[in-house]
Amino acid sequence: MDKIVIKGGQALHGEVQASGAKNAALPILASALLADGTSIYRNVPALADVATMLKVLRTMGCDAERDSETTDVCRVGVNGHITPEAPYDLVKTMRASVLVLGPLVARFGRARVSMPGGCAIGARPIDQHLKGLKALGADIHLTEGYVEATAKQLKGGTVNFDVITVTGTENVMMAAVLAKGRTLMENCAREPEVEELAKVLNKMGARIEGAGTSSITIEGVDGLKPVEHAILPDRIEAGTLLVAAAISGGDVLVKRVVPEHMDALVEKLREAGCTITTEGSGLRCKAPQRLDAVNITTTEHPGFPTDMQAQLMALMSVSQGTSVISENIFENRFMHVPELHRLGADITIQGPTAVVKGVKGLSGAPVMATDLRASASLILAGLRAEGRTDVSRVYHLDRGYERLERKLSALGADIRREKA
Repeated sequence: MDKIVIKGGQALHGEVQASGAKNAALPILASALLADGTSIYRNVPALADVATMLKVLRTMGCDAERDSETTDVCRVGVNGHITPEAPYDLVKTMRASVLVLGPLVARFGRARVSMPGGCAIGARPIDQHLKGLKALGADIHLTEGYVEATAKQLKGGTVNFDVITVTGTENVMMAAVLAKGRTLMENCAREPEVEELAKVLNKMGARIEGAGTSSITIEGVDGLKPVEHAILPDRIEAGTLLVAAAISGGDVLVKRVVPEHMDALVEKLREAGCTITTEGSGLRCKAPQRLDAVNITTTEHPGFPTDMQAQLMALMSVSQGTSVISENIFENRFMHVPELHRLGADITIQGPTAVVKGVKGLSGAPVMATDLRASASLILAGLRAEGRTDVSRVYHLDRGYERLERKLSALGADIRREKA
């Protein structure tokens, strides 16, 4: 099992490029099921979660592969002879596997998908996915840990989500594109990754309007065609790299980003004392040695993203003053706090709120990653800590960051991967 070893204290300088967005790539790969033929996707990050999704598609009978270990191109071929089942041993490792549910029942009339797993950051039920599919006429049964959905022909309907759900919005949207008639979806997630999926579906021949807003309208079509598409940049990876510059007191240009997707984070970094400038399709972060405390409340897009909460907490742990961080999305997303304590952070948990009193410095120590974004926060803290920090269980990191240690090393960090 690998670990990341960091010797802190180096200010980061230089340029780095953001990889393709994991949270866009996963539903887009699943959407290939909606059409016969081979779809080609570029700028696909080399991540454990992407490898899992490709494996899920292969178990169904798709020809789903990355062109090579060093390329960002993936191809998914569908020939109509599909086994519409996603087994437990794969789905348990990545909850995004449930995204095959909508395409399978829409295209093949049935689906059997294991209940999902993934990071242990709180309850993330799929009840809204099932509610949406039922509204389109699917017959749903839960048996032996599997969701079984059947429908001779989905029909357009009205879906009003009780809570905002990104994967729920995506799953129902993929089902509705082949439903007969019009579907109206209300209280939808507005994340850029939802809009990106709709863009891909429309390139395949779907008729979707309103993606990126809370109300999406879909006119069902009889069939779709395969597509070629380049995945948009990963705003969370880009944000993590900006915070790396900030926590190290550095000057880093993160290239190939979509700046308007990162407004909430940029606003907080500026409030903390960073200078953020747009340079072409990149964002540059210049930071003083110590920043000011800021308060953060996570919420759905376009608010501050929960996927950046842990990284900002690491930054606030060495700020001047006291920060209040409120987590409104996932109830167990403070599991990185005890590990930050080991590095010397002063953080108190009060229900869904963390009170962070900035300290002058952190000290290196062995720490353990508990989930994907927690692993990133510990690496960021290690960049600032005096001495050596060993971050274990970095298989979490590999689910969502493409060779993060190499990117940070190229910016001047003393960081390497070792076999534990």
